[in-house]
Formats: sequence, C-alpha cells, structure tokens
Amino acid sequence: MLVSASNVTHTEHQMPSKTISPYGSWESPITAELITRAGLRLAEVRVDGDDIYWLEGRPEEAGRYVIVRYSPDGTTTDINPENFNVRSAVHEYGGGGFAVGDGDVYFSNWDDQRIYRASSDGSGDPEAITGDPTVERGDRYSDLTLSNDSNWILCVQERHHQGREADNELVAVSTGGSGEVRVLATGHDFYSSPRQNLAGDMVCWLSWDHPNMPWDGCELWVAEFDSAAGSVANGRPITGSADVSIGQPEWAPGGSLVFISDESGWWNLTRWTGGRIAPVVVEEVDHRGPAWAFGMRSYGIAGDSSIVLRDSQDGRGRFRVIGLDGVQTAETPVTHTSMADVTVKNGEVIYVGASPLSAAEVVRVNLESGVASTLKKSSDIELDSAYLSIPEAITFPSTEGGEAHAFYYAPVNPEFESEGGEKPPLLVISHGGPTSATSAALSLSIQFWASRGFAVVDVNYRGSTGHGRKYRDALKGKWGVYDTDDCIAAADYLVNRGLADGDRLAIKGGSAGGYTTINALTFYDRFAVGATYYGIADLSVFIGDTHKYESRYLDSLIGPYPEAKQLYYDRSAINFTDQLSCPMIILQGLEDKIVPPSQAEIMAGALREKGIPFSLMMFEGEQHGFRQSKNIIRSQEAELYFYGRVLGFTPADEIEPVEIENESAL
Repeated sequence: MLVSASNVTHTEHQMPSKTISPYGSWESPITAELITRAGLRLAEVRVDGDDIYWLEGRPEEAGRYVIVRYSPDGTTTDINPENFNVRSAVHEYGGGGFAVGDGDVYFSNWDDQRIYRASSDGSGDPEAITGDPTVERGDRYSDLTLSNDSNWILCVQERHHQGREADNELVAVSTGGSGEVRVLATGHDFYSSPRQNLAGDMVCWLSWDHPNMPWDGCELWVAEFDSAAGSVANGRPITGSADVSIGQPEWAPGGSLVFISDESGWWNLTRWTGGRIAPVVVEEVDHRGPAWAFGMRSYGIAGDSSIVLRDSQDGRGRFRVIGLDGVQTAETPVTHTSMADVTVKNGEVIYVGASPLSAAEVVRVNLESGVASTLKKSSDIELDSAYLSIPEAITFPSTEGGEAHAFYYAPVNPEFESEGGEKPPLLVISHGGPTSATSAALSLSIQFWASRGFAVVDVNYRGSTGHGRKYRDALKGKWGVYDTDDCIAAADYLVNRGLADGDRLAIKGGSAGGYTTINALTFYDRFAVGATYYGIADLSVFIGDTHKYESRYLDSLIGPYPEAKQLYYDRSAINFTDQLSCPMIILQGLEDKIVPPSQAEIMAGALREKGIPFSLMMFEGEQHGFRQSKNIIRSQEAELYFYGRVLGFTPADEIEPVEIENESAL
C-alpha cells in the first residue's frame, strides 16, 4: 500500500511468465485488511504559531478521530485522550470540529457533542466549556473558529428538540469556562462559515433556507463585531441568492473579503472590497466542491493578501499565487492532483494531497522553492506500482443528447492474465451525494477490484460537481433517471469498446449511489449483480425519516412533496419489485441517521418475497459510511464473495462465506 508517490516501488526487472486464470480470481496483495491499514483519514489542517495540527480518523480505533499536533522538531502528539472522539454531528456530516489558538485546542466531542478545551501538549483531561444539553447530544457545535482575542469560539450551533425540527444558529461560545453561548444570528434554516477579519471589528457568515442546499443558493452576510460583548450589529447580506452559491469566505489582511461564487456558472474566486464585488478570476473551472461538511478549504490567503489557490489540470497539480486584482504572480507545481484543507502560513502551503499513485498525506510545500516535505502519510505500507491501474478520464454519450464523465480502470496484475478471448467483468461505481464527485486520487478500494481482474468505471453522472453549474443542475427533477442512465451508458460505452463483458456487469454504490444502484437493478435489465451500501429503496419513507439538512433536498432532485407524490412513487424501486430479477447484496449500518436501516430492511423483504438471491448484512456501531476496520474488511470481502457466486468465479482470497437467501435460484 502506498501513501505518497515516493512509496510506490517501480519494478524494472523482467517479470516471470504470468499465471493464466479467469478474471475475478486473480490473487492480489491489495487485500481488504490492507485497505483498512491504509484507511487513516486525514483532514482539517490548522496552524497555531509554529505548530501544525490535523485530524486523523483511525479505523483500528473504531473510526475514532484524533487531533494530532506536529511540532517544529518533527514530533507528533495526540491531543485528545482515548475516551474522546473529535467529531461533530451538526448536519450529521460534521466538519470544522476543532480550533486552535494560544496553545489551547477546542473541539467537539462525538459522544456528548459538547465543546471541550485541551492543552496543546496533550496533558491532563479536556475541560468541557459548554453545558449539558436538555436533550441527549441535543446541543451540537461545528465550524469552530477562534476569535482573534481567543475569548470566543464562533461556530454553528444545532439544537435538537423532542418532536420538531432542530434549530440552527450562529453563536459565540465563551472560552472562559462559564458555558455562556450568545446567539449572533438566527432565523434562517442553516448557517456556516463564521469568520472574523484581522482588524477584529467585522465578521461574516453564510446562511440559506429550505428547500435549498448550500450549492443551490445561499447568502453571504457581514456584520460589525464587538468582541468585548460577544455581539454583532448591522448585519446585512452582500451577495448570493437562492440561485447563487457562495463558499469559503476568508478575510484578507487589507480588509477585503474573498469568497467563491458560482454566479459565472462556475465556482470562481470573487472579492468584496469597499462595498463593491468583483471577480478575481473567471474560468471554466470549479474552484471548490459541494459543502457536505463544514470547513472545506480550497485556497488560503497569505500575509500580503495574495491568494494561494489549488489547481489541477491535465493530470498535474499546482498552487497558483494570485493577487486580489486577479493577476497570477507565481505557480508552484506539486506531485498531487487532489488537494484539500489548504492552509497558508509563512510562505508555505500545508494541505492534504493525493494522486493516482499516492494516497492521502499531509504535506508542507515552500511556495518559492517548491521543496515539499511529508508530515503524515495515511499508510507506510509499500506496494509495487505494477499492481495499480492508472485511471483514464472518459467522456461518453448518454440519453436525451447528454454526455457524462467517468474514470476507467483496466484490470491490472503483473502475475496474472486471463484466458485468451475472455473479457473482464465490469464493476460500475455510482458515487454518493448525488451532488458530489469522484476523483482520480488513489483508491485502494478500487484497486482491490482492478488487481483481481475487474474492469472498473467510476462514474461522474450528470449532477456531479466539478463540471460547472449547468452540469450540476442537470439532475434537478431527474434524480433516479439521469444518474441511472449515465451508469448504464458508461457500461455500454466500455462494452462497445471491447473492454468489458456485457454479460458480466456489476454495479455498486453507497447512499445516493446505493439508490442509483437499486434503480439500475430494478428498472433495467442490464446488470447481472449489484451491491448497495446504505441505499434508498423508498423515497417517500426517506423524506419522512431523515435529518433536517437533507429533509428538503429532494424538492429539487425529484419535486416538492406531496405535490410530486406520483414521481416519488415512480422512482422508488420498492414499488416495482416485480421487475427485479437481479441478485443483490445489501450492506447497512445500524446507527445510520441519514439513510436509516429501515431502507435496507424494506428492500430485503421484497427480494425475499420474490425469491431472488440476496444477502442482507447489518453492522452494529456503524453510521453513514463504515469506519471500523472489522466492518470495512467484512463488507469488502462479502461483496467479492457474492460477486463470485453470481458471476461464476472463485476468489483467490480465503473469505468467510456469506449467507445468501434464496441461494438455490443462482
């Protein structure tokens, strides 16, 4: 396994003759267990003086998140003790779960959702600075930002109640230990991104309302800020609307407010100065992604007010240094093509980077010299690059004159080849969201399949981000249609190119991707097998059983409910199981609050009644997205086992058998 380009071993010697074996049955060093060993999640880079901090999600610790401090001498220190898990539950997806300043670390704790203060040396027990809520885990905090004087934490508060929707507000939490929480802004359904200017007298934030998601439209607000009183005055929106999406507002030293707006049709850098708004750059490039989590950073601002913007074009990554006037003054190439959590400090940029040959790592790059150093790798396990399939970006035609995008991975293994004339099975992957995107960054979960003899296509169907507003909005009113069409079109495109066996097509996806998978298996006779992770089978149940953040998401993707009740019925596979004849494996976390277990149970019940082979696997302690090593391993191996039984190959791996109901029908 690898974590940076330097970890990939390039083999120059002549490989021995390959073993002839059917696709799917190849032995691979990329095991499910190896995936978890490389499954360290790195995020939320922060700086305080000369210290650098980041967040680590550790599968071997049941997915616990730990704040790590990197000191100038190269040592690292865990900040939160073993009984603390740094993760916010605001919007269920969290993000922005900690802040640092003056040697103190403030974080949101998963178990009770209170904010705690810890020492930067990791000593002593963290001290709670917010009180016990009246509802268990009912007061939640995210997008934590420390005020300039360290007296307040500016953040989003989500207050839960019995029997009604949660309240979201912008608040200032006293760091003095009094438990005082002062409301700065209220009245809108959602808030994010509280940021204080360097002079200390202004703050900004974002707000939006149902039925919008933040990528549909939101408003950018500014207000006067009195830190002594912990209050704001004369708040007013300066840009944005129900149809214009704003993201990542940041104050420049000179008083300008920089942000990203899609008013041009693309998420481009923009600034507000002296009451005037002007674009910094106008490009057919999305400079950010969808705000599923708080605290996303695709650029940083240097002390001279220049903007350091991540960029990836033609398979090459770089950081561009751009003035507020839009003039680029420098460019620093990097080895990564995916960069996140961008933070700028003292002429350096610190970020989480990855590429097709390197998994995530925390990296520090000198912007002038280009010299880079790796501070943390997601794994130290090395893997010969000969086992890695390099993704090919493809664009292909789809229905109604549309086109879609994807990354294609050919089956690759230096030790095996197939029998002459055999074409590989194809695994189609549908990403979640659906307003999201997949990337070409190294995914050992994908390489797991490619190295065993599967062709893989990872689809950015219409509605995905990264291709401008028009492409993102194409899914409005068409969810369950275009996403499914595009996954089928990707499969057909590769079959027609002779790169896949049209009789051995599989499809998988999680969350919204699980919904696409279920629809593809129900409404179309194109796939031989599928796997759905926490997928949606009944839209009408989902809208009444999900959380506030997404409770009106389907208004745009399907239509308002109940006005569009018939559409919800028509696009819910559970109502058309008479059309279903395809085996399916269903994997679900029992603590999922976003797509509840009832969705998996509904689908399993229908498959059971109809006599279709299926497996239902429910995982204790898992939420939306599996985080525990044992469950990641079991689900990955179970999926391989199930595909082997349906598609007629025997995996090389020793796998604990999976119970398949109606197995006699295979």
